[in-house]
Amino acid sequence: MNYKKEKREESLKIAVSRAYFPKYIYKQLGNIDFVIAKHNVKNEQSRILDEFEEGNLKSILWAEAKLGTNHDIYESFVQLILTIGKEKTFEKALPPKYIGAFDAEKFAFIEYHNIQDVFYQNDFNWNVAPSNHETKEFKQIYNTCKNILEDNSILFFYDEDENEFKEFINLNFKTDSEITEKISVTKNNFTFIFQRWLEKVKPTIDVDWVEANKENIISADFFLADLISDNNESIKDSLNVVLKQKEYYYNRERKRIGGFTFDTLSFIDSQKAHKEFWNLYNRPPKEEYWEYMILRRDLLVPQDIREIKGSYFTPKIWVEKSQQYLTDVLGENWQDEYCIWDCCAGTGNLLNGLTNYRNVWASTLDKQDVDVMKDRISNGWKMFENHIFQFDFLNDDFSKCPDELQEILNDEEKRKKLVIYINPPYGEGDSKVGKGRSGIAVSKIQEKYSNEMGYSKRELYIQFIIRIYKEISNCKLGLFSTLTHLQGSKFFSIRNNFLAELKKIFLVPANTFDNVDGEFPIGLQIWDCEKQEKFKNFKADLFDKNGLFIGTKTIFAYDNYKYINDWTVNFIEKNKKYEQKNSIANIIGVSNDFQNQSSVCIENPNKPWNHKYQWQITKNNLVQSSIYYSVRKCIKHTWINHNDQFLFPKDDWRDDYKFIGDCLIYTIFGDKNRLCKIFKNDWIPFTESQVGCKKSFKSHFMSDFLQGKIKLETEGDMFTEAKTKTVKIELSPIAQMVYDSGLELWKYYHSQPRANPDASFYDIREYFQGTKNGKMNVSSNDEKYNELISDLRNKSKLLAKQIEPRVYEYGFLKS
Repeated sequence: MNYKKEKREESLKIAVSRAYFPKYIYKQLGNIDFVIAKHNVKNEQSRILDEFEEGNLKSILWAEAKLGTNHDIYESFVQLILTIGKEKTFEKALPPKYIGAFDAEKFAFIEYHNIQDVFYQNDFNWNVAPSNHETKEFKQIYNTCKNILEDNSILFFYDEDENEFKEFINLNFKTDSEITEKISVTKNNFTFIFQRWLEKVKPTIDVDWVEANKENIISADFFLADLISDNNESIKDSLNVVLKQKEYYYNRERKRIGGFTFDTLSFIDSQKAHKEFWNLYNRPPKEEYWEYMILRRDLLVPQDIREIKGSYFTPKIWVEKSQQYLTDVLGENWQDEYCIWDCCAGTGNLLNGLTNYRNVWASTLDKQDVDVMKDRISNGWKMFENHIFQFDFLNDDFSKCPDELQEILNDEEKRKKLVIYINPPYGEGDSKVGKGRSGIAVSKIQEKYSNEMGYSKRELYIQFIIRIYKEISNCKLGLFSTLTHLQGSKFFSIRNNFLAELKKIFLVPANTFDNVDGEFPIGLQIWDCEKQEKFKNFKADLFDKNGLFIGTKTIFAYDNYKYINDWTVNFIEKNKKYEQKNSIANIIGVSNDFQNQSSVCIENPNKPWNHKYQWQITKNNLVQSSIYYSVRKCIKHTWINHNDQFLFPKDDWRDDYKFIGDCLIYTIFGDKNRLCKIFKNDWIPFTESQVGCKKSFKSHFMSDFLQGKIKLETEGDMFTEAKTKTVKIELSPIAQMVYDSGLELWKYYHSQPRANPDASFYDIREYFQGTKNGKMNVSSNDEKYNELISDLRNKSKLLAKQIEPRVYEYGFLKS
C-alpha cells in the first residue's frame, strides 16, 4: 500500500488504521496520537471495567506516527516513551500489550514491558518536549533504550510484509469475544493494576503501615500475596507476606524492628472491597511472570518512593548555574583541587558537566539508581564505576564508603578540600508520631541529633545538613534546598547549631524542578563549614525560569524579631470581653509568612474558633483587624516572597489616618471578605439613600464608623488611654475612588427586583455570578455587573499598591 502520497499525518493514521486495524477503533489518548482500542461489550462486567478504563474503550496499542519515510524508527519510539512518561499515562490508563512507531513505509512494535523500567527513574526530567530530538533527555532515553529496541522490536514494511503484518495482528491482538473475560495480569499492566489496588484494597487492610514500612514490609507485599494466589491462597514460597483466605500471614521469620510483627492481619470491611476488586482480574498470572513480578517489587511503589525520598530532578540549567557559582567561590581549578561527593545522587544528574571524575563520588539510597549510573558509564559517562555505591546517608556508617573516600572523611585536613554537592530529598514527616507521613523522617540521624534540629528534624534535608556539619566538619557544602531552614520561624534550632559561613546563593522558581508544584524558591547555597558563623541575612541572586538574572533579594533569619501575630495578641486580649456580644465578623489569621496568605479571610461573626490567631472583630479592634487583613493581602504571594515573614510593626502607623482609611476600605471590599447571608450586616459602608434602597438596613455601623460617629469602649487602646474615643479616618483619593466604585455596584444591585437590603459584598457577587457545585462562578452573564465589579477590582488593586510601601515603612515586612 502506498502511504507516501499522504500530505497530512492525520490522513496517514486513518489510512493505516483502516488497512490493518479494521476491527478496532482508532483514537487519541492525551498526546499519544495513535491509539488502537476496542469496544467493551455492554454488560455488568464491562460496566465495572469502565471504572479502570477510559470510557467504553480498551487500548491495545499506543503508537507514534510520522509522515514520510526518512525517519529513524527508534527515535519515534523514544518520542512516544517521553510522551508517556511526561503525562504518566501508565498511571491513568491500563497499558497495552504493545507500543509502536510507524511512518509511510514501515510499522514497528515492541512489548510494553520491555521499556517500562525507564518510567521509574528517580532522577529524570520528564518535563521536556518529546518532539525535540536534540535535548539531553531525548538522547539519554535513546542511548538507554536503543539496544532494547534493536533486540526486541518487530518491524514490518507495508510493501514487503503486508501479509505477515496482518497475521501478526490476528495472532497477538485479542478478539472482540474475549473482551468480556476477566483482565489477565501481565508484565505490561501489573503496575497499573497495583495503583488501583492501592485505592480500593489497601485502605481496608488492618495494618499499621508506618510500623510495617520500618521493617520493609510495604503495600506491594500484600498486593503480591493477593496476586500470586489461587482461590485466595498465596502459592509462591518466596513472598514476604502470604494470603490465606481471609487473613494475611508472615511467610518467614523476620527480625523485629520497632516492635512490629504480626501473626495474622485481617480486613476492616469483612473483605468486601478485596472481593470486589479481584472479581475483575484473573489470578494467578501466568507462572512465567511470577519471578519477574517479585523481582521487580520496586516498580510497584513508584509513588511511595517519590514521597519517601522527596527527590526532585535538578534541571540542566540549574546544574550548570550551580557549577558556575562553585567556580566563583572555590576558584577556576576547584575540580582538580577538591574532591566531590554527591551523597544523594539519584541517577547522577547533578554531576553532569564535571570534568575531573577521578575526584567525584556518587552514592544513593536505591540499588536501581546505582545500576542506572553504572549503565550510563557504558553509554559514555566518564564517571568511575568504583566511585558509585549504594549508601543510606541517614542511617549507614561511613565505614560502608569506598576506602579512598573514607580516608578523606577521617582526615580533618583533607575534609577542608571536600565538597558535599547535593540536591537532597525534601520529604517532610508529620509532627504527630504514627500519623500520616511521620515515618518518612525516622532515621538514626534524626534520633542522634534530635536536640540540635528541634522542630526541623521532621525535614529530611535538614537531617542531611546536620550530619554533614557534625560528622564531615570543615567541608564545603553546595546545597540545593528550600529556604525554610534560613527563614522558618520554627527552625531556630537548626540555625543555632548549623554555624557555617554562607558564601553565595542564588534562588530560582521551585516549579522549574520536575515533580514540583507551587510557588516557592529553591536555592543553591554554598557554605564553608570550616568557618563558624550564625546566619542572619544574605543577599541572594534571583533567576527566572529561563535562567535570566532578574535582580537580588535579601533573605533574613527572623530569630530576633517579633511577628505580626504577636502584635495581634495585644488587641485580641484587650478586647475579649467585648467580643461575643459585639462581634461584627470573625477574622482568620494564620502563620506569619506569605505562603499562608490565601488562608487569611473574614467570615461570619461568632464562627467557632479553631486557630490560635482567629478572633472576633468588634468596633474596638476593627482598625487593627483591617490593617492586619490589608497588610497580609495587598502584596501578591510570589515564589520570591514565599518565605518572607510579617512582623510586629512600629508605632508610626497610629498617626497615619489615611493609611487607616485605606486599609479599612480595602478590607470592606476585599474578595476574601466572605460575610454572607447574615441577619444583621454591619459591613455596609453606605446609607439607604446613597444606594437607593427603599427598605431600612438593620445596621448602620460601618457607614457611621467611617464618619467617626462610633465610640470605642477600650482600656488602653491604640489611640488613647481615655475610656472612650472615636476613630479619626481619612479617605485618600484612591480610597475614595474604591468607595465610589463600590457605591455604583451597590446601587445596581438594589435596582434588582429581588435585592436583599442587608446583602453583604459576598451576597451581591453571588447574586450576579451564581454558584455551581457549591462554588461561586468566576463571572456573570450580566454585562453591566461585570463592568462594575471589574472597575471595583481594578481600583482596589491601585489601593493595594498605595498601601504596599507603608507595609515596609511601618515594619510589617523587611525590605
